Amino acid sequence: MPLFSGPSVSLLILILSSPGNNALRDTIRQTWLSVSKKNHNFQAYFVVGDRGLNTKQVYDLATEKSRHSDLMVLPMHDTYADLTRKLVKTLEFANKNFKFDYVLKCDDDTFVDVERVTEELASASDPFLYWGFFDGRAPVQTRGKWADSGYKLCDRYVPYALGGGYVLGRELVRFIAENSRILELYNSEDATVGAWMGGLKVHRKHDTRFDTEWKSRGCSSKFLVTHKQTEADMKIKWNRLSKYGNICEGAETKVRLSYNYDWSKPPSECCVRSDHSLP
Repeated sequence: MPLFSGPSVSLLILILSSPGNNALRDTIRQTWLSVSKKNHNFQAYFVVGDRGLNTKQVYDLATEKSRHSDLMVLPMHDTYADLTRKLVKTLEFANKNFKFDYVLKCDDDTFVDVERVTEELASASDPFLYWGFFDGRAPVQTRGKWADSGYKLCDRYVPYALGGGYVLGRELVRFIAENSRILELYNSEDATVGAWMGGLKVHRKHDTRFDTEWKSRGCSSKFLVTHKQTEADMKIKWNRLSKYGNICEGAETKVRLSYNYDWSKPPSECCVRSDHSLP
């Protein structure tokens, strides 16, 4: 029997979190996840690991799960080194226990305009969709926290959607879940997904409205997903979105240029930051 039960949804939002980030989770519940599910067909869960926690952390997680019923607790250590494994276990669990058309994977420092994302997906009907902000010229790191010594495919990563938030169609989730035992797990979670998708018939949709890089590009009313947000950022964006219908009150800001992915060129030449009209 599935651990979670309920009607099938168009969009299953899986927010990778850490056991101690309860304040961030509460902020998300109070802001962008407070959108009415009656009008938008989605369900959301925060994903955390519960191994190696102290007594207080275990108690706090149990209390939070009982109060909100939106925690997906996995039997694993919740560390950066296990992030890719955590994603695999998350998708395995989702594939086994839920009925959905799409999964939106994001982090707990990400702000999502749920209404607009669900509205666009409602008319998509694309089980092979891989939707996000893509990079194709990222070098494989050899030193430091991001080192990926096991990545032997090339000196650059296979094109991938950046991990602050991306959407996978149900067939792609199913592929990962059902073949996880033979899939290579690399250090970089989002680059790993790109490698898994490399040989599949995937609809890669690069979208500049996904502000999901290591640093936000600023504030645009066009953004659907915005990464690297603090609790204060989320509250401000939600207040603006609720009152004015967009996340940027007044003038929009641009900290970094964006780019359209040029799929006609090799990956090393795909992503030139030259179009000032993009968000």
